[in-house]
Amino acid sequence: MKNATVHQLLNEYEENFYMYIPLTIILQSCLGSIAAMLILVTGTSIVNFFALLTCVTICMAYNGALMAGLKSSICFWLLMASLFSNSLLILLYVL
Repeated sequence: MKNATVHQLLNEYEENFYMYIPLTIILQSCLGSIAAMLILVTGTSIVNFFALLTCVTICMAYNGALMAGLKSSICFWLLMASLFSNSLLILLYVL
């Protein structure tokens, strides 16, 4: 199986930007909602507040960047940040 580098992923994303928009909105929104659910299930505290704030902010930043029509490279890095941070939050709150 061929390993993809970040540069190859960015080129693929930029070439098929309009095809990836609906797919990535659904993907990162679902991942963000799972992270938000897991954060809220553990209760309300100041730590959970900042975790939820991070989750919602990064998801809205990606969606807002797409709606604002920013460059595809900026949208790609916001997507990567969203997927990474929400995956990390899911792992932290599951364990």
